Amino acid sequence: MSETLKFYIAGEWTTGGGEPFASINPANGSEIAMIGGASTSDVNSAVKGAQQAFNNPRWRDLKPHLRARILYRMGELIDVDADNLSQIQMTDNGKTIGECRGMIADAANCFRYYAGICETLEDLVTPSRGDYMSIAVSEPIGIVGLITPWNSPALLEANKLAPALAAGNCVILKPSEVTPLIALEYARIGERAGLPPGVLSVITGASDIGRAIVEHPEIGMISFTGGPVAGKRIAASAGALLKPVVLELGGKSPNIVFADADFDAALKGVVKGIFSGAGQSCVAGSRVFLERAIYNRFVSALVKRADELVLGPPDAESTDIGPLANFQHRDLVHSHVTRAIEQGAELLCGGKIPKTSELKSGAYYPATVISNVTNQSSICKEEVFGPVVVVLPFDDEQDLLSQANDSVHGLAAGIWTNDQKRSWRIARGLQAGTVWINTYKQQSISTPFGGYKESGLGREKGTQGIRIYMQTKAIVWAD
Repeated sequence: MSETLKFYIAGEWTTGGGEPFASINPANGSEIAMIGGASTSDVNSAVKGAQQAFNNPRWRDLKPHLRARILYRMGELIDVDADNLSQIQMTDNGKTIGECRGMIADAANCFRYYAGICETLEDLVTPSRGDYMSIAVSEPIGIVGLITPWNSPALLEANKLAPALAAGNCVILKPSEVTPLIALEYARIGERAGLPPGVLSVITGASDIGRAIVEHPEIGMISFTGGPVAGKRIAASAGALLKPVVLELGGKSPNIVFADADFDAALKGVVKGIFSGAGQSCVAGSRVFLERAIYNRFVSALVKRADELVLGPPDAESTDIGPLANFQHRDLVHSHVTRAIEQGAELLCGGKIPKTSELKSGAYYPATVISNVTNQSSICKEEVFGPVVVVLPFDDEQDLLSQANDSVHGLAAGIWTNDQKRSWRIARGLQAGTVWINTYKQQSISTPFGGYKESGLGREKGTQGIRIYMQTKAIVWAD
């Protein structure tokens, strides 16, 4: 029998005033638990609790090394509970157990990293032109709303929570209603680590709760990761209140292979770039551009490798691709592929919803390779967010950059070549927030991350990742 899980408001656990909803295991369609649904009244209660906590000297005046101690403790508690947390994300989200373990480890490191930043972040003495001293002081914004997606909750929530708390804010986290379980665990971990009541609230619910958080006048900032349509709506609502936003949105990232590249390394990088995480990654290398001289050979090798990937239960160590995070999204991915074929694309492998007894009850979709498309086709323009890749030839650098940059997105890109000067030229010419050279999806919490164009606003991670949750005050002290 399913239990109704409570969410966390200002130090209290509650089932809320809204409608409860089910958390579904995408591997088999079973119900994991009923989750308490929040109401707008619950949002107001969380804000009230956050206001009290922010004005309480227990948090407002807490010295940086003591705040860092709490964050470091959160990282340690994540490590201690890593096996359980990995199982929770796998069941809630469908990622393979190996990928879940890696993300939980990265989440723990994220909290430790920002504990270090919290202790060492410096204010700036600015040049003066007279008998005075001027100092630029960084201060917390106050109450921050964090809204996270369903594709990598453990890591994406840590990437927001850790810097927002390190900056001294009080936080209201609203996870995706598709994958709320890890966020609830972070609330428990925060309690155990010593966060004062009200500093962190985790509210579960649908888009109406996200909207209430965005539009609440006492919430001073919004950080959102998700799709560009929702991101634009959030930016518009926040703009009406002159509320700053950080938006990490979609991508349609080019992964580029030149003829002189290490063929095997490039093939491995392209496969990882699109098929890891079942393609449910904002930086997925979903457009593969191949220099014409190696196009046929590379496509053949890519199709062979895609066919060899094991589609299966996420708890099996041999599985390469688990289920997509939910059934509605699996059907959306399939509709993208179906429409591309109807428009004249060639399906080289995959592209069919599995019907085997082992997989038919889950939200599974196979590694899919599509050719015979132009960069103007819908499958090349729209983010599919699944294990689906298109292959396109290019003739020279000018042709490549013209096609690669012809997108409303600009989140990431990959380059595979042994020509160092060329790699630098192409990297500088690509309109993307992250460019990998002879690697892909190699990320660090210390490196700023964000997008160009409709892929977002602002930069997360690194020292920029804490300063976005702060505001600058100039103090001028005359002699």
